Amino acid sequence: MTRPSPTSLTVLAVDTGGTFTDLLRLRGAETRALKVPSTPGDPAAAILDGIRRLLEPGEPFLLLHGSTVATNALLERSGARVALVTNRGFEDVLEIGRQNRPQLYALVGHRAPPLVDREDRIGIAGRLGPGGEEIEPLDAAELATLTERVSGADAVAVCLLHAYSAAAHEDAVAEALAEGPAVSVSSAILPEYREYERTSTTVVNAYVAPVMSGYLRRLETESGAERVKVMGSDGGRIAVRRAAREPVHTVLSGPAGGVVGALHWARLVGSPGIVTFDMGGTSTDVSLCPGRPLRTREFEIDGHPVAIPVIDIHTVGAGGGSLASVDPGGALRVGPESAGAVPGPIAYGRGGERVTVTDAHVWLGRLPSEGFLGGQEALDRDGIQEPLGALAHQLGRTPEEAAEGVLAVAATAMERALRVISVERGFDPRELALVAFGGAGALHAAGLAERLGLPEALIPPDPGVLSAYGILTAPPTREVSRTVLATISPAESDRSFDAELDELAAHALEGLTREEGVEADAVAVERWIDARYRGQSFELRVPASGWLDAFHQAHEARYGYARRGAEVEVVTLRALATGPALELAGALLGDASGAPPASEGTVVVDGRSVPCPRVWRRDLRPGHLLQGPALVLDYSATTWLPPGWSLQVHPSGVLRLVPD
Repeated sequence: MTRPSPTSLTVLAVDTGGTFTDLLRLRGAETRALKVPSTPGDPAAAILDGIRRLLEPGEPFLLLHGSTVATNALLERSGARVALVTNRGFEDVLEIGRQNRPQLYALVGHRAPPLVDREDRIGIAGRLGPGGEEIEPLDAAELATLTERVSGADAVAVCLLHAYSAAAHEDAVAEALAEGPAVSVSSAILPEYREYERTSTTVVNAYVAPVMSGYLRRLETESGAERVKVMGSDGGRIAVRRAAREPVHTVLSGPAGGVVGALHWARLVGSPGIVTFDMGGTSTDVSLCPGRPLRTREFEIDGHPVAIPVIDIHTVGAGGGSLASVDPGGALRVGPESAGAVPGPIAYGRGGERVTVTDAHVWLGRLPSEGFLGGQEALDRDGIQEPLGALAHQLGRTPEEAAEGVLAVAATAMERALRVISVERGFDPRELALVAFGGAGALHAAGLAERLGLPEALIPPDPGVLSAYGILTAPPTREVSRTVLATISPAESDRSFDAELDELAAHALEGLTREEGVEADAVAVERWIDARYRGQSFELRVPASGWLDAFHQAHEARYGYARRGAEVEVVTLRALATGPALELAGALLGDASGAPPASEGTVVVDGRSVPCPRVWRRDLRPGHLLQGPALVLDYSATTWLPPGWSLQVHPSGVLRLVPD
């Protein structure tokens, strides 16, 4: 199968998930995967354990990491105490937010409380206008007391009006706070207009920075790695020092790696238009890639806007560890509550007591013990019988019917998520392929593809660690932006922003070469423009070359119409610098010589037990053809081929599942 080309230094890619921490070692041209149970209380412990098991003592290596530390700190509200310094009169921007209601039909809506308490929001004198002009100067005496006023905080966020136009006031505040806690400044984190989103993003950065910087320092010190790089939410990797300084860029770190890896394997088999389906132990992440990853800045995490560029990923609380229950109305529910890594599903034998999606697969025979982690760990099927029997009794069904019901309910939630990112955005699923990965993705791939009418499902090599593979192959990136708010009339259709874009491109290039040490001539720089019709509230991102025609076309594709005679506002200019990633060698699988060895087993389908051959993935070659029902066993994930489906093997090692 296709593998990364040899490197002089061993590379270790790590993706920390809710149930397992996935590691992928690249030594020379060979890779080896390892899954170890996550340690939510101390995420670094699982990584350090994996390093000891995969590497020789003292072996030099590069560590590439997809981190959930920032994400978990936000979800668990376990970050730092933050003080917010802003303009007097704007202390409550975080609390006011936008007019949109999170619960549309609730008489009284509820939103997550701000990350900064009211007493920690400090308003100061001073005001800049939208063009960067000074309306009111800062008060020097007030600045002199700021360090004392924020003394109870672990971190400080500074966000002043119109700092995207001129950073002078924010720079002065940051200088006044130089002797206090770590400071996050909006003009450095997000120099773009919209004060609520800019404030929220800066506060989120300050909230997770002390936790993240301490975690990364520990990894640098205890891992023994020569260098540490971190996966960014936009699909590129960033330097560890930047990740510690601006950890807001890592809030979708692991899932972004999965999208990058999925798109790589899809291109190898000639299916660039895909939807990615990453089903792990705790949640399922889906994303649309019509030939490229789609990025967005309209992203929220636990109700807090984070307006940095992220791969557009939709998440639902349905994973292998999602718990099944019966609601007061007698309906079966699955998730969003999860068994997590501890205790995990019942079948793992670690103290789980409630039925999960994984337990349903084990009971139905779709996840046999010899297929779990390559047979290294046994699964406890007998332990499932009593809890599943109790669930079935509540539903008035047999245990087999209850288990199939659990899978059907979970599949419905995942189907809904896939429709949100495809059908609801105007994309025909019949023109896309489903790329399934994560520990549980390959068990649901064919069924979900059938529900949406997709022509095929693709299972990459080592699907259970694909996010780590994407982290391994992700290029270094650096994006720089600036808000301009320029109105263009039809008579000015030839207006150019080349000078401003060239300046941004130079900054992006300089930042990337300084942080990554790559040669400037190896870096590609893309220029983008965010534009909208005058009077609109949201923008579309289009290439800077021929941007006006591109904007009209993008607007028509998204909304069904274009107003070519209307005024257009250029809101934000962007430059994205991308460095070289690990090159991929083209070693392919040899053709089949005879049928693959198979063992016999049974699975339950529609309440009946039917014969089901089991084949190890390592024995499959191009030319082999399997007919469902069948199971393909592998170290990191098991593939379920239901009746009415066939499996073909691509020379790259990708499994292609197609309906008969």
